[in-house]
Amino acid sequence: MGSGDEDLEEEVIDGDINQNWTPQEKELHEARLKAKAKRRVRRTSSRDSTRESLSETGEPIVADPHSPKGKNHDRKSRMGKGRGLPKKGGAGGKGVWGAPGVVYGYQEPDAQDPNYDEFAQGDTVYQKVVPELDESDLEKNVHPMVQEYFEHGDTNEVIALLKELNLGRKRHEFPSLAVSLSLEGKASHRELTSRLLSDLVGKIMNPEDIAQAFDKILKDLPDLILDTPEAPQMLGQFIARAIADHALPLNFLDRYKGQVDCDHARAALDRAAVLLSIKREIIRLDNVWGVGGGQRPVKHLIKEMNLLLKEYLIAGQVLEAQHCLRELEVPHFHHELVYEAVLMVLESNGETPVAMIVKLLKGLWETGLVTLDQMNRGFQRVYEELPDINLDVPLAHTIMENMVDLCFEEAVITKQLRDACPSRGRKRFVSEGDGGRIKL
Repeated sequence: MGSGDEDLEEEVIDGDINQNWTPQEKELHEARLKAKAKRRVRRTSSRDSTRESLSETGEPIVADPHSPKGKNHDRKSRMGKGRGLPKKGGAGGKGVWGAPGVVYGYQEPDAQDPNYDEFAQGDTVYQKVVPELDESDLEKNVHPMVQEYFEHGDTNEVIALLKELNLGRKRHEFPSLAVSLSLEGKASHRELTSRLLSDLVGKIMNPEDIAQAFDKILKDLPDLILDTPEAPQMLGQFIARAIADHALPLNFLDRYKGQVDCDHARAALDRAAVLLSIKREIIRLDNVWGVGGGQRPVKHLIKEMNLLLKEYLIAGQVLEAQHCLRELEVPHFHHELVYEAVLMVLESNGETPVAMIVKLLKGLWETGLVTLDQMNRGFQRVYEELPDINLDVPLAHTIMENMVDLCFEEAVITKQLRDACPSRGRKRFVSEGDGGRIKL
């Protein structure tokens, strides 16, 4: 289309829209207006580009048509938008390191960079990163760890396992959980927990971490007494033992003076203060939980069982005797109780001790505290020593036979054990016509 036609078209476009035009003519007229606007933008961009593309002498630069930087390699926008200047001020495009004249400072190498060369960076140190345990994972790991510790009693193994975990800011949670679990367990478990707290200080934790753990337990006492009514007294013993072992700061009790509103927490702190105020010659805090069953000397266990039997013969409480026997925590040594009970009957006077001991043995047999093997072993030990016992107790055989019959009637012992009871034949004097022989 020539220049004359373009001028004619512009006059038609610039003219007003005829009211008699059809809808198709109106759409054509609007399309021409848009095309005209685009042509004007292109003309303006071309003039600006020509104006800026001048050499240092002020003469226009003529592009080489055979240059690789032709139309396809031109960095100017070909979208018909903008002023036709290079994109990103000449700093964009493949293989471009930035705008001309820009000087970059030193940058630390990025290990995530695909061109990162670890050998060029010197010695590389690799470190294992263990994420910090959250509350649920902490309880999941600590609970079986403490239960296993109650079985083997090796504090070094617990410390080694704790070093593999990242407790982070929750270090005080471990002593808190350990003490809470031991409150529901046996006296030997509480003794092991006190030893563990003492060994943890200086290796995994510091006294302030232990103090923070006891702060948490004191706040949780109203919930703990629901399962363990003696929790305040036990917690007081834990605090006193920890202070004596230097696992807690010496001023731990002073921090709570006049600041305790809970009655249970006040009872625990008062219990600790009383234990610490007693002289060491009277009570040793390292034995505040007693000595664990398997760790006690045999003589001590025999003494405890004799004391248990004497208290039973006075009070006659079978349930109390069973409770005391359980607290000794020596189920493998219950045959000694049977032996001492039978021996005490042989050395006593009257029929009352016989009936009471038979009643006690029956209760122990029915509750399973004394097994069949332990019952047999206890009686057989008395059978073996009966000749020696008879020297001090002439009626030992008669008392023994009566007791064995009563135990068999109450289904405490078996028929085989009853028949194994030794009996001494009665000797009678030599009479005339016997031939000088002693008849039995």
